[in-house]
Amino acid sequence: MDTVGKWNVARRLEKRALLIAINAVASLSIFFFGYDQGVMGGVNNNCDYAITMQFGTCNEANNTVTVNRTLLQGGIVAVYYLPGTLFGCLLGGWFGDRYGRIKTIALACIWAIIGATLQTSAQNADWMFCARVFNGIGTGILNAITPVWATETASHTSRGQFVAIEFTLNIFGVVAAYWIEYGTSFYGDGRSSSFIWRFPIAFQIVPLIFLFFVVWCMPESPRWLVKAGHEDQARFILGRLRGEGDGLAEAEFQDIRNIVELERKTSKQSSYFSMFFGIGSGKLHTGRRVQLVIWLQILQEWIGIAGITIYGPTIFEIAGISPKNRQWVSGLNDITYMLSTLLCVFTLDRIGRRWTLYWGSVGQGICMFAAGGLARATYNKTDAGQDASGVGGAATFFVFLFTAIFGATWLTVPWLYPAEIFPLEVRARGNAWGVVGWSIGNGWTVLLLPTIFSALNEKTLYLFGAVNAATIVIVWALYPETNQRTLEEMNLVFASDSIWNWEAERNFAILKEQNPELVQAAQRGNSVVDPETGAVSGGRTGSLVPRNMSLDVNANKADGLNDSDSGEKVHVKHG
Repeated sequence: MDTVGKWNVARRLEKRALLIAINAVASLSIFFFGYDQGVMGGVNNNCDYAITMQFGTCNEANNTVTVNRTLLQGGIVAVYYLPGTLFGCLLGGWFGDRYGRIKTIALACIWAIIGATLQTSAQNADWMFCARVFNGIGTGILNAITPVWATETASHTSRGQFVAIEFTLNIFGVVAAYWIEYGTSFYGDGRSSSFIWRFPIAFQIVPLIFLFFVVWCMPESPRWLVKAGHEDQARFILGRLRGEGDGLAEAEFQDIRNIVELERKTSKQSSYFSMFFGIGSGKLHTGRRVQLVIWLQILQEWIGIAGITIYGPTIFEIAGISPKNRQWVSGLNDITYMLSTLLCVFTLDRIGRRWTLYWGSVGQGICMFAAGGLARATYNKTDAGQDASGVGGAATFFVFLFTAIFGATWLTVPWLYPAEIFPLEVRARGNAWGVVGWSIGNGWTVLLLPTIFSALNEKTLYLFGAVNAATIVIVWALYPETNQRTLEEMNLVFASDSIWNWEAERNFAILKEQNPELVQAAQRGNSVVDPETGAVSGGRTGSLVPRNMSLDVNANKADGLNDSDSGEKVHVKHG
């Protein structure tokens, strides 16, 4: 008890209650991320904002904005990602690995509060450019560290559910931003007051202030504590998270200690440069993991969600939905999007990451081809002077269906996967590489898609459909499963020299047999059925002493021959 502060909730809560508390705080962080993403959609359509930033004029008859400087408008949005979140995630990854997860979240809150304040008070485009970059840095720091903190405290049997709940709050942030902006649009004449766009931007400061104060009451990641040499505190927190008496906390603690030792023996890497190129990573193959998470996040944008965000209103328009009703339809689509994420909460740990991406790609691909074809049919009927409302309504349905499938599948996995697969020594920096991919994907689509849609119109949706088909093969061949595996097992999964998933799985099965001291918490006969409630199917009273640990299959075989007469491994208790 003396290893944590008096204010820490780990002193009062344990197991499921403690996990819920951590999940709630992590969800608040992800809520801010969603709100901050969603808020600019409505702000860009405000007359006073367009005039203040000098990228458009106002049609006073219907309070709509006519954009005459598209690059300026898109640039203000894009700098949030490039260089904002791109630089922020790299800073957050480095700071998080060096100073811990809790301090990094607190730093991000202060940074983002200053950025939100600068945005709220912006008087011209140059001011807003600087404020958007600053705010993007704060968001990037949070995105780099929050999923890592969440996965490192959750059990391997419910880690996906843990993070999926957070991304339900992420989309709730988008929904909250939309409806707050919808409410402020009724202020005054709906166009001439800056309050209409400044208040929604300022509102994000509220959850940030609360997050800053409450995060200091949360337990630090036990895995980071072991890496930093604070083993007593780590063991106490693990005991509170998993419960005492069944040996699970002790087994997991020993796994973490052993993997830290193995990583330091196997790899000599610390910089982002060495991680990207895999320099000094040895059998950890960090460079391969970096490429996987970057491209998974880029693919997340190019499977169509960015396109639907841009082209969805056009589909609503050609379907005959009036400008006023379009606001309601868009808001309803956001609510459907949020509710669909709950499906992922209940399926992600049951069917795994790979199958979640598979069925998402199939469903999203069908929606893209259908929406594109129906949009063209709507244009053709309209040009022929025929009633196109029925076909347009069908196109609208597929827009709704696409966002629902995306929310249940591809929304969460690209954020969860980077936080799961990296070695503990560089896990926050590894997750930062995922945010780099997200920043590149977002910045890329924000800048390029308006031009692509202008040239291809609804045919762009066919391009997204083709990308969805390609992702099925890409995930099958290159992305190993992480479901129901401990974070410590990931080093064994990626120890194969081959990039192909089937080779990685074959190699993992061998290494798991050869390194029992690295997978103690994952042994099904000794693990809990529900780690939050503490219901167990077996017990463990001690842990295996690590000897000759290696990620090289051939080296382990040689050691096995040399040590064949050394007797059985002994069991010890941490004390």
